[in-house]
Amino acid sequence: MTKLIISYARRKHADNYRQSLGVISGFVGILCNVLLCAAKFLLGSLTGSVAITADALNNLSDAASNIVTIIGTKLAGKPVDKEHPFGHGRMEYISALVVAFFIFLMGFELGKNSIDKIIHPTNLNFSPVFVAAIVMAILVKVWMAYFNNKLYKETDNINLKAVSRDSLNDCISTGATIVAMVVCHFFGIPWFDGVIGLFVSVFILLSGIGIVKEILNPLLGQPPEPELVKSIEDIMLSEELIIGVHDLIVHDYGPGRIIASAHAEVPSDMDVMAIHDVIDNVEVRINKELNIIICIHMDPIVMDDEEVDRYRSLCAEIVNSYNPDYSFHDFRVVKGDTHTNLIFDLVVPHQKNFDKQAVIDDISALFKAEDEKLNVVMTIEHSFA
Repeated sequence: MTKLIISYARRKHADNYRQSLGVISGFVGILCNVLLCAAKFLLGSLTGSVAITADALNNLSDAASNIVTIIGTKLAGKPVDKEHPFGHGRMEYISALVVAFFIFLMGFELGKNSIDKIIHPTNLNFSPVFVAAIVMAILVKVWMAYFNNKLYKETDNINLKAVSRDSLNDCISTGATIVAMVVCHFFGIPWFDGVIGLFVSVFILLSGIGIVKEILNPLLGQPPEPELVKSIEDIMLSEELIIGVHDLIVHDYGPGRIIASAHAEVPSDMDVMAIHDVIDNVEVRINKELNIIICIHMDPIVMDDEEVDRYRSLCAEIVNSYNPDYSFHDFRVVKGDTHTNLIFDLVVPHQKNFDKQAVIDDISALFKAEDEKLNVVMTIEHSFA
């Protein structure tokens, strides 16, 4: 069925394939969750199990999550406008946070009911028919988890990943109710239903925290995937006139809406118009192949100068000996009557308790040890990629 749905969306909604899958996921989820809610609420009433009743309420909240998924997908698909020149793609992240809220709500509600069940235990009504019905509900949720995970891989819609994770949580919580029923019936431990429910509520809350972390990362700004960085750099360095790339910054405004900037090192003795033409071609190629709008800044680098090359090699040797994880770029040499300025940017990894001035003093001392007339003018920065 999953393949049929994907094939239908690809055939009927080719121009809006990604959005259509998000909407289809929402409607399928609403239908399944409403039916499961009704069935579990009936079972919970017949068995007296707080875990099953809470699970029914969870399915109702899942249906609300599916509605949020539909709304979020629709809003994220809106075109750019005057107020939102970068589009509305991040609405997917915001709507996914709402889905996470429902997960937290269910976890807290289940925890509260479970504690009450431990304090005031009641016997459960056991029947193989009830167990069989619950197993059927688990199978439905397993399919929903698979279905939404498959659509997530097709669309990269983080809402679908959250819904898939929530469906897996439901499988675990519903499976736990079967364990509770069996233990309560065969071992006569009425409070065990509440204990199982409490453990499940903790698991659900931890799962919700994990989902929130995944959503907050792109909202707050996270480094791009190494594969994407390599793809951009490979395209830029494929041009003969571009001899180095640094200061690559990637801004994610939602799936399919990525804007980037980078510095391209080019020979200083080349014709500016020729270099500009190369840069333009690279920007167009990155946009076409990676669907990224990029602005590239030109950094002229002195080439084939024996003295500059000697100082550059010295700089590479000193920086590598000080810390092999450090790198540098934008290297320039400015000679004076009394001293020579070596100007460059030092790139260091993010680290705690970093003492910038100590690094400057240490590296400057290493250069002074080589030549007292060398004066280091160094800017320390962190990589954005």
